[in-house]
Amino acid sequence: MDTLHLVSNAVTVIFIATTMFAAGLGATLPALRAIFADLPLLLLALLANLVVIPLLGWGAAALFGLSTAPFIALVLVASSPGGPLGAKLGMVQNGDVVAGAAMQVLLATAGSITFGLTANGILTAAEVGGGISLDVAALVRTVAILQLVPFAVGLVLRHYAPPTARSWHPFAVKVSNVTFMIVLAGMLLGNWRDVVDLLGSRALLAGFVLSVAAFATGTLLATGSPVRRTTMGSVAAVRNVGPALAAVGIAFRNDPAIMGALAAVLLSGLTAAVPIAAVLSRRRSGGPVSSSAEPG
Repeated sequence: MDTLHLVSNAVTVIFIATTMFAAGLGATLPALRAIFADLPLLLLALLANLVVIPLLGWGAAALFGLSTAPFIALVLVASSPGGPLGAKLGMVQNGDVVAGAAMQVLLATAGSITFGLTANGILTAAEVGGGISLDVAALVRTVAILQLVPFAVGLVLRHYAPPTARSWHPFAVKVSNVTFMIVLAGMLLGNWRDVVDLLGSRALLAGFVLSVAAFATGTLLATGSPVRRTTMGSVAAVRNVGPALAAVGIAFRNDPAIMGALAAVLLSGLTAAVPIAAVLSRRRSGGPVSSSAEPG
């Protein structure tokens, strides 16, 4: 079991790193500077992901009358922005990949600092669960090592060796796709009993609704073209599992019920976010793609 756990962690690390590396390979410094110079876009994205969506998670948990374990899981997911899959869904929908990747890294960094305070505040106000105490410095280091550094390396390669970046990009995307499926399967296999227990429950519906609401919030609270706005929606819809898993391990001692609920909420959220990106991709396949979204 320890070996399986180590393998699962290794695959997760590879998935996150290769996803961000691929995003970096598809970015350019001028396009990246333009994103970070767009102050309204940055402020709206921070508002949507750090304030509005956590409150939506609390509201959904209360609305569906979730029991303690799924209530905690939904709040943890809602409070943790910047999931690496957000950058991937930007690619899937033929969206503004540079803006999506840049915003995902920014949100993951900010979320590593705000996550504990946000989740603890909501759970305390809702009188559900106990207090959450996390090592913020450790979370920031994790984001830097697994997300910021691979993205920066890919960006440097794209800037100084464009042919190499173009040739490596498809392989990095394929590795990211395969490892993501393995991570997803590992979550299901490792917690399948708890996930099965939640089938037909309101927890899965709440996770689905939260993902749709997060996509709508991220899209509405954004600036720019429809392509960029829907990319911000995809980034918002996919939350960062890392801090949530850390909270379950540290604050809730790997409670199987919460871990299973977390897996169920994440999976139900993906059943909403992935089809939305696929539909957008089909709609855009017949027309021109934004130049900022082109990987090469």
